[in-house]
Amino acid sequence: MQGGVGPLPVATAPARLARGWYSFSEYVSERFGPGTKVYKVTLDAGLTCPNIDGTVGRGGCTYCSNRSFSPPVREPGRSLAEQVRDGIRFYRERYGAEKFIAYFQAHTNTHAPAARLRGVYDEALSAGDFLGLDIGTRPDSVPDDVLDLIEEYARRYEVWVEYGLQSAHDRTLAATNRGHGFAEFEDAVRRSRNRGFRICAHLIHGLPGETQGMMLESARAVAGMGLDGIKIHHAYVARGTALAADWRAGRYRPIEMSEYLEVLVATLEVLPEDVVIHRLVGEFPGAEVLAPDWGIGKGAFLARVERELARRGTRQGARAAALASIAS
Repeated sequence: MQGGVGPLPVATAPARLARGWYSFSEYVSERFGPGTKVYKVTLDAGLTCPNIDGTVGRGGCTYCSNRSFSPPVREPGRSLAEQVRDGIRFYRERYGAEKFIAYFQAHTNTHAPAARLRGVYDEALSAGDFLGLDIGTRPDSVPDDVLDLIEEYARRYEVWVEYGLQSAHDRTLAATNRGHGFAEFEDAVRRSRNRGFRICAHLIHGLPGETQGMMLESARAVAGMGLDGIKIHHAYVARGTALAADWRAGRYRPIEMSEYLEVLVATLEVLPEDVVIHRLVGEFPGAEVLAPDWGIGKGAFLARVERELARRGTRQGARAAALASIAS
């Protein structure tokens, strides 16, 4: 893998792809031992975003609402130590978790001078018994000195860096006020390689103006970049966003479950089978999410994905070799 930490653990395809895709839980079992329960403790470092504070733009992405995907940690005034304590206790009591990864999810977690970031990461890691660090960020917010810093942590911890791309189409990125293009993503991935940490990309299927063909083109684009992981979401309408205004005005139609299932299966087929799937679907409607309401829970939806893959006799990576051959 091009993340620079050597190949991921080897497993036979049937064992690895038990559900039709290489899940993060399967990766954890291979990496840390069968049956090991590792949970990500979501943390808010109090950082902002270059697309909010004026560094690259104002207003943020048209669909973005951090409260819609990390509401518990968005409560003001909670220190990192408190977030760590409460998060570890929750996962131990609810799921019997044994090991933990400090997950900086809210906003852009490399958007600060390296010295400040070191203090943030150290504070969180020292507050709990963590085996890893997961840093959510943007491809236009990783200067080399920050990558050097993350490389230091990768010598002692399991480290993932998650780059929000969302779409490989610059037209879509501009329309959603993303603040960067595909070229910035390519550059960030290139500069992140061979530094000891693993690289994960985010894709969102169902963004305004995109066809299923465009969504699959984005999947193909990242499939050939030697990434270690991918996180896939369906686009949803969060309260208080510009996208919510477009939805209310009838200018945006959220993706239907059948449409998302179709493009998700095609996406899995083109991804190499050793790419870890961190997530296959976004959050479902709650207090912060207005649409779509598919009338189904996340577990039931994932079971539906599994059944659809089995029905078609396909799996993650089924078309990856053919695409790689065409590309070469």
